[in-house]
Amino acid sequence: MKNLQVHIDQHSGFCFGVVYAIEMAEEILDEQGYLYCLGDIVHNDEEVKRLTQKGLRIINHEELHQLHDEKVLIRAHGEPPSTYELSIQNNLTLIDASCPVVLKLQNRIKNSFDKEEQIYIYGKHGHAEVIGLLGQTNNKAVVFQDISELDLASMPKTITLYSQTTKSTDKFYEINQILSENGISVRTNDTICRQVSNRDKELRDFAERFDKIIFVSGTKSSNGKVLFNVCKDKNPNTYFVSNADEIDPTWFDQNDTVGICGATSTPMWLMEQVQERILNF
Repeated sequence: MKNLQVHIDQHSGFCFGVVYAIEMAEEILDEQGYLYCLGDIVHNDEEVKRLTQKGLRIINHEELHQLHDEKVLIRAHGEPPSTYELSIQNNLTLIDASCPVVLKLQNRIKNSFDKEEQIYIYGKHGHAEVIGLLGQTNNKAVVFQDISELDLASMPKTITLYSQTTKSTDKFYEINQILSENGISVRTNDTICRQVSNRDKELRDFAERFDKIIFVSGTKSSNGKVLFNVCKDKNPNTYFVSNADEIDPTWFDQNDTVGICGATSTPMWLMEQVQERILNF
């Protein structure tokens, strides 16, 4: 035995938007034994597997078109208006678990669009939340995930800037500054979720306290990739795993202190499994 001391970061794990969606899903699964969900309920394969075993049926937008007279869960990422229109046509009952922070952002973007403002969204191309945001503008807003994608010289002189809720606050304000320095007047809307952005500082502090860090996250989680790099930057001995089976005993030395943390889409039960595995080394 390596006599490892293993601690889980109590600030890690599901954000309130994900907790809300999963609680709604489990309530209906307990009542009727199955429930359709539009896209993965959370970007974590292990949690999706747990819920599908309880009867959650993951479908895509193409399959949604074929579905009639059923209940369908809208996950925390939100959906564009077209999904709600389709549900009326197909007599679908939508269980709307859209995160309140995302819904507020959708409404603000819709109001800007109605005022005919030039809307730019800092976000990941093709991300579920961003698709929902774009839908508020009839897909006319400009989405970019790096300032290098924009031709600053040909941009409008006045724009309205929004952000996907899970992006880096520092990066958002850096982009805002670059746009202003290039003569572009920016109506800045800081729509980044503080529960997510505050994890950045919390994890920097956490990562420094241990010899080794195990970061637990699904490979599809954008937030997971960002927060893993935050930890790696502060503690080079940081390792990314999706489940307990991926842990390598050779990562640890005798009497190491080990910190376990994760993304906003990482369930606490999964981090506890990882802790249990490490304690057996």
